Amino acid sequence: MAIPTNGFKFGLCANSNNYYEPKRAEPENFDRPDPTRQSSSSLRCSRFTVLHGQRSNRKSFSHFLFSLCKTQREKMNSPVRSPVHDEDDQGEVFLDESDIIHEVTVDDEDIPDVDEDEMGSDAEPEPDDSVHIFTGHTDELYTVACSPTDATLVATGGGDDKGFFWRINQGDWASEIQGHKDSVSSLAFSTDGQLLASGGFDGLVQIWDTSSGILKCALDGPGGGIEWVRWHPRGHVVLAGSEDSTVWMWNADRGAYLNMFSGHGSSVTCGDFTPDGKTICTGSDDATLRIWNPKSGENNHVIRGHPYHAEGLTCLTISSDSSLALTGSKDGSVHMVNITTGKVVSSLVSHTDSIECIVFAPSSPWAATGSMDKKLIIWDLQHSSPRSTCDHEEGVTCLTWLGTSRYLITGSADGKVRVWDSLSGDCVRTFSGHSNVIQSISVSANRDFVVSVSLDGTARVFEIAEFQ
Repeated sequence: MAIPTNGFKFGLCANSNNYYEPKRAEPENFDRPDPTRQSSSSLRCSRFTVLHGQRSNRKSFSHFLFSLCKTQREKMNSPVRSPVHDEDDQGEVFLDESDIIHEVTVDDEDIPDVDEDEMGSDAEPEPDDSVHIFTGHTDELYTVACSPTDATLVATGGGDDKGFFWRINQGDWASEIQGHKDSVSSLAFSTDGQLLASGGFDGLVQIWDTSSGILKCALDGPGGGIEWVRWHPRGHVVLAGSEDSTVWMWNADRGAYLNMFSGHGSSVTCGDFTPDGKTICTGSDDATLRIWNPKSGENNHVIRGHPYHAEGLTCLTISSDSSLALTGSKDGSVHMVNITTGKVVSSLVSHTDSIECIVFAPSSPWAATGSMDKKLIIWDLQHSSPRSTCDHEEGVTCLTWLGTSRYLITGSADGKVRVWDSLSGDCVRTFSGHSNVIQSISVSANRDFVVSVSLDGTARVFEIAEFQ
C-alpha cells in the first residue's frame, strides 16, 4: 500500500487505542474533536500503525499499601519527601496499625508503564546498517516511493505536511513538495517516471514534474483525506481513494476531472487499476470490494457478506493477468476474487490479526501477506495453503517482492527491514537503524537499494544488491 494507518495509519482491530493515528492539522477554529469518537482514519491502521504488544517495561507488584496518618493530616498540603527514593533519609519510618486508615490492593495492569529511558538501560545501542539517511522532514513519515526509471530518485511524505524529492547517496540535495495543508499520506510515480502524484489528508492530489520538481497541477474534488493514489499502467491518468467513500480519476496532463466512482459506504482504504488498465478494483472500510468500469463509471460487481470479509478491507493486490484480486481485512481474513465474475474463489485462513499488506508473486502462483499477528505468510495459491510462515518480533506493516527474484522484503513495527527467501522461508538479512515503526518501503529502479520510512522521522536506504 502506498501511505496510514488510519493509523490510520496510520485500526484494524476493535480497540483503536492500540494504534497510532497520524497527525492531522487542527481545524481553523481550534475546536478539538472528541477523543472518544473514532474517525474513519482511526479505524484503520494499514499504513500508520503502532502495534499491539509493544509495551514498555513495567515495575510490577501485587500489593500496594497506601497509608495516611491521622496525626499527619494537617501536613498533607505540604511537600512530602518519600523515604523510598530519598537517599538523604537516614532513619526508618514506622506506623502503628491504628494510623493506617485505608489499604488498597492494586492489580498489575493498573500500574502505569515505566519508560525504559527513565529506568535506565545497559543495552547496547542498535547498529545502523543504512548507507544513506534523509532527515529533511520534521515529523513522522508515512509514505515513500522510488522512481521506476531513475535509480536514485526518491520521494517521501509525512506528518509535517510536506513531501521531498531527494537522491540516494547524493548529499543533502532535496526539492520540497509544498502546498499540502495536512499530512502527506500517499505518493506514487507514473509508470514512465515523468510525474509524481502526492495525496494528503487535506483531500488534495498534486501532480509534480519529476525532472524539474515543479508543480504541474492541483486536483481537487474529494471531501475527505486521500487514502491512496495510483496511476494507470499506460498513461497519465491518476486514481485516488478518499475517506469520504468516493474514488476520483483525473487526466494529469490536462489537470482535468474524468470520473467519480460512488457507492462505498465508508472510507476507501485501498484500490488500483488492473495491469491491463481496463478495470478498477477498490476496497473499503465498509467490508466490500467493488469492481468498476473506468470509462463509464459503472459498478460491475459488489463483493460482500459471507464468505467474504466480515470487517473492513485494508489492502488489495491484483494478479499480473488482471483476472484475480486478493484482499486483506481487519478481521485477519484473506480472500481471492475473480474480477470478471465477482465471485470469491478462495479463502486463505491462517492469520489471527489484521492484514496490513498483501502482494502477488510476480512469477509464480504464490502470494504474500503481512499481519499484525507478527507473521509474514507465503501462500501456495493452487492449494490455498501456507507455504512458509515467517515470524517477526512485531507486526508486519509493509512488504514488497524484489522484482522477479525469490526474495521478499518486509518492514515491521519493531523498526527492522528484513529480506526473506521465499523458497526456504528463511530470513537472510535483517537491517537495523530505525528507532520506531516502519510505515512504508520501496525498492529502487535498479533494485540495488530499499528505502524505508518510519515514525522516527527518517528515511533510510539499505543496500540489497546481493539479492538480485
